[in-house]
Amino acid sequence: MSNRKMITAALPYANGPVHIGHLAGVYIPADVYARFQRRLGKDVAFICGSDEHGIPITIRAKKEGVTPQDIVDKYHEIIKKSFSDLGISFDEYSRTTSKNHYETSQDFFKVLYEKGKFTEEISEQYFDEQAGEFLADRYIVGTCPNCGNENAYGDQCEKCGSTLSPSELINPKSMLSGNVPILKETKNWYLPLNEYEDFLNEWIIEGHKDDWKPNVYGQVKSWLNDGLKPRAMTRDLNWGVPVPLPNAEGKVLYVWFDAPIGYISFTKEWAEKNGKDWKDYWQSENSDLVHFIGKDNIVFHCIIFPSMMKAHGDYIMPKNVPAFEFLNLENDKISTSRNWAVWAHEYVEDFPGQQDVLRYALLSSAPETKDNNFTWKDFQTKNNSELVGIFGNFINRVAVLIHKYYDGVIPQGDINSPELQEISKSAKEISGFLENYEFRNSLTALMNLARFGNQYLQTEEPWKTIKDNPEKAAQSLFVGAQIAVALAQLSEPFMPFSSEKLLNMFNVEKKDWNTIENQSVLIETGHKINE
Repeated sequence: MSNRKMITAALPYANGPVHIGHLAGVYIPADVYARFQRRLGKDVAFICGSDEHGIPITIRAKKEGVTPQDIVDKYHEIIKKSFSDLGISFDEYSRTTSKNHYETSQDFFKVLYEKGKFTEEISEQYFDEQAGEFLADRYIVGTCPNCGNENAYGDQCEKCGSTLSPSELINPKSMLSGNVPILKETKNWYLPLNEYEDFLNEWIIEGHKDDWKPNVYGQVKSWLNDGLKPRAMTRDLNWGVPVPLPNAEGKVLYVWFDAPIGYISFTKEWAEKNGKDWKDYWQSENSDLVHFIGKDNIVFHCIIFPSMMKAHGDYIMPKNVPAFEFLNLENDKISTSRNWAVWAHEYVEDFPGQQDVLRYALLSSAPETKDNNFTWKDFQTKNNSELVGIFGNFINRVAVLIHKYYDGVIPQGDINSPELQEISKSAKEISGFLENYEFRNSLTALMNLARFGNQYLQTEEPWKTIKDNPEKAAQSLFVGAQIAVALAQLSEPFMPFSSEKLLNMFNVEKKDWNTIENQSVLIETGHKINE
């Protein structure tokens, strides 16, 4: 296992704020994993940034009557602040409209072009004569051939869910002018994905059948079984990274070509600021590359981007791509167009100081292997019954009793007490689950240690034994203090704000994970805790 961890989180589209579906399905699990790896002493680069190209951006801009740059400037800041407010600990959060990203993605394209990895193909595409531009699939509307919906897009009917191509639409019209578009020839550069089938089969289907999530492995296998086809890596658009070739005016890099290269360009920015070599993270076999994504991005991160990196020749392949399924809200699909969502920036405003409650609730309902559901009733139960009733109750009782009976000083106790073995056991259990991307199980293991602590206190009853058996009371609160501090330490990847407060309460520093796994005493006799 490598000491270097290159961890990426899917780039959010800068055409709107992030919601709890994004948080539960990508960003909070990725943050837990990154924080945990840092506690293991790993050399971590946790990288993300705003995806500021693509059709959703230009559509939003046209709706609001502003430029695409106005849109991405607005939402980049909202998204970046939301992540920071919720404790998502990116080492770098950048954006794909940066000069560095343009240069990095254009250089990547030129390497593939000069190696002869692209094919040039001429195809007919819809063109709006009045607007004077080629139409992306989303800019074409017409009648769905399957359900008769008159407002189907050129790539999908949102009423029946059918995947479409513009040529299948009945009576297609341009969203730009409302006119009927014409078909016009255009040249673009394609990556022949079919040439990478053998490589992908060997690397994923044979090499990762035992350690990749079934939902990821199954989707990749299905794509490969159906046979891959060449895919255009350039588009006829006026918003995006310009194709760095002569006679390519009006063409930009396909958004799914430039977006994943953002991981590389953002790593370059971070490395330059921190005196590191970005190639150590992307081009060294001593680095583990892990992509956190939603299930709708599997094909891009497991087929297209790896094929691009293979064509380039200098890059490592992902060690794992732990893709999550989708989160529903109150048994209904989250929909930005219907405003059916819990927006991250609004939650932070409406529930100040409650970031960890949301992190906990979303992690405990994380859609790891199948779609899951978020309800406000469950959110309330998780907070009241688990965070307050189990976790908080135990730690508070220990602190209150130590202040009451020992003036806030940890009493004498047996460091070989068998109950202390639960700490090491829990730390190792949580570690095993996190290494395997089982976030819900890891959270359960953490909470089980708090349950054990509560049961131990109830059995020992130091508030009673303090009168007739003070040694036993001291022993039980010594053990209770060790468990409480262990919870403060082990909860940091999951609930960083609460962990920081608890470590301050017990007046202790954050320890590395291996110490907690191997050291039974985490707070010494005679140590003074804070009020």
